Amino acid sequence: MPTETPNAPQFSIVIPAYNEAESLPVLLAQLQDVVETHGYRAEVLVINDGSTDETPAVLDALLETQTYLFTFRVIHFRRNQGKAEALMAGFAATSGDIVLTMDADLQDDPSEIPKLIETLKNENDDVVSGWKYPRKDPLEKRVFSFFFNRITAFFTGVKLHDMNCGFKAYRAEVVKHLNLYGDLHRYIPILAHQAGYKIGEVKVRHHPRRFGVSKYGFKRIPKGFFDLFTVLFLTKYLKRPLHIFGMIGCIIAFIGFLIGMYLAVLWVMEGGVGFRPLLMLSVLMIILGIQFFSIGLLGELLIGLISRLERRVIAEKTEKYSVSSDARNEKPEKDHT
Repeated sequence: MPTETPNAPQFSIVIPAYNEAESLPVLLAQLQDVVETHGYRAEVLVINDGSTDETPAVLDALLETQTYLFTFRVIHFRRNQGKAEALMAGFAATSGDIVLTMDADLQDDPSEIPKLIETLKNENDDVVSGWKYPRKDPLEKRVFSFFFNRITAFFTGVKLHDMNCGFKAYRAEVVKHLNLYGDLHRYIPILAHQAGYKIGEVKVRHHPRRFGVSKYGFKRIPKGFFDLFTVLFLTKYLKRPLHIFGMIGCIIAFIGFLIGMYLAVLWVMEGGVGFRPLLMLSVLMIILGIQFFSIGLLGELLIGLISRLERRVIAEKTEKYSVSSDARNEKPEKDHT
């Protein structure tokens, strides 16, 4: 871990909040107890993600009292930007060597903070994800989460029991490296893993929601899988687009080719096949497969051009530095006249 500077916070807590006016005073009181019990130096950043209830007023009132043993700051969004944007704003404002994230709905237990921090240090992990156990959410939410975590682990190789748990601890360098948008906050462990960071997991207590309603419904199911495809492309195929588009194109074109071969056999045995819809399907699939392959090939050409330009810029900078260094080290010749 980096060497701590005097009076600097040992860790920062980032809390996105959307319509959590009733929960926030209770949550901050719980955080106060944890900081007081363990003697931590901490900072807490609450990001008001464009709340439409009394959350802005509650946060401003809590900010004015400022009776906490930790540094308390608030960031207000003018409109709802989403959890990913809220986390990015919080990450940019942190100053601790360790960064924790948690939800504002009181389902995460602040008393588990020491466990997350100790696991991060003792296991030499870069990210420690919470595993809500036992989980207190409704049955349908738990069932969806079960299948979601298994499918994600199968495609990405990151085996976590609770991928989307908002209760996590990070080394500061990890959050500075992340680039979140949309709903990619669900896949932070995957993005960190692909960047070379070590991922760990620890069980944390989970509580039923006390106030308000869940911000996530069934509409997030298709979004979650679309985001999974986005993450797979960004982490596995960003620099080799032909591998994904070419594979899809070859599969489609091959199926079209098989249909064409079947029609060719029918044409030899029975005569004309021009009236069969399968003929149009075969032609369409072959053309579509070629298009997918072409898209992948164009992507490879773009990646190659970008890589060549990057290498040229690096080479020019290196050459310029070498020339400047030689000029500084060159000694003037003595005049013997």
